[in-house]
This record gives sequence, structure tokens and C-alpha cells, in this order.
Amino acid sequence: MTRIAVLVSGGGTNLQALIGARDRGELGGGELAAVISSKADAYALERAKNAGIPGYVVARKDYDSNRAMTQALVSKLKELDIDLVVLAGFMHILTEEMVQAYPNAILNVHPALIPSFCGAGYYGLHVHEKALAYGVKVTGATVHFVNEEPDGGPIVLQKAVDILPGDTPEVLQRRVMEQAEWHILPQAVALFCQGRLSVEGRIVTIKEGE
Repeated sequence: MTRIAVLVSGGGTNLQALIGARDRGELGGGELAAVISSKADAYALERAKNAGIPGYVVARKDYDSNRAMTQALVSKLKELDIDLVVLAGFMHILTEEMVQAYPNAILNVHPALIPSFCGAGYYGLHVHEKALAYGVKVTGATVHFVNEEPDGGPIVLQKAVDILPGDTPEVLQRRVMEQAEWHILPQAVALFCQGRLSVEGRIVTIKEGE
């Protein structure tokens, strides 16, 4: 059983997608063992409670740097015997201690088709604002392994979403979540838990299922 910790900062819609996948038996044998929030009042903690998942707070405001917070997170994850870390709307940059502790075992979902509209400063609605301003016709979401470079790790899954006339950043954000993020994040977690992902350099290979 792969023990999964989901790191959150806000409402937890991607966490809810993982909970739904768990309830349908679609997490590939993975167990949602913990939800850790960077904010004590994040609604994601309520979702975790309702789903019977232990919730914890490692609040950014309690630490004087991202490094100190990262070190505290790693300690908590090790204490909980976590195998896979999932960033689901986690709004803080983690320092290298996290990647060193969990090499190719941290998954992040980003609301664009990497390498477009990604990296430092590209998060939340900003991503969709930039996509619309650039005039692209297709956007989407990416699940990737986390390395030291923001949004720079090897890509696991991507799913495209059409941009439609009259889209606002808010409307596009919702469509990308519904049509892409909530599908490929649980899929990527299941593939990891099934031992079907191998990484060589930048390339992630998905092995055939049993």
C-alpha cells in the first residue's frame, strides 16, 4: 500500500478529485494517509475530515523562510511514513530538501501545458490570464514530478482543453479543472502506486499494466 500525503493551501478541489477516485477504487492501491495544509483555515482540511483522512497544519507563517517550512514538512512526512507526496494547490515554493527526501516521488498538477505558461509567478488565475492574453487556442493541464526548478520536473501526463470565445480567466480555470486536472491527477497517482512510472532524465515511461 502506497501511503500518500496531499499538500494543500486552499479549497482542495484537486484533493476532492483524489478522494472521489479513492472511493471508486481508482487510486491503484494507494492510501490517502494525510492531508497537510499550509493554512489552518484551508477548506481542504474540512474535506479531509469529511473523508476520514487525518489532517495536519504546517503553517508558512510559523517559519521564517521557505527552507525552514520545507524542513518541517519533510520531518512530518517522514514521521507519517509517506511514500508519495502530491501537491494539490499548494501555494509555496519548496526548497531542495523536499526533492532530496522524495526523488521522483512528488507529483504536482499545473493548469497549463508545460512548458507553456509555467515557472515562477505562474499559479492560479495568473496562468489562465496569460494564456488568454497570448491568444493560444488550446491550453490544458500537466502532472509532473517535482524537481528543484519550478514546474520543471519530468512530465507524467497532459490533457488539452480548448479555449472558447468569450472565455474569462475564471471560466477557463473551471473548465481546465473539470476537463483536465481532476482526471489526470488521480490517473498519475494511480500509475505511481501501481509501480508503472519509470523516469530517465526528462522522460517518463508508462509501463503496461498487468
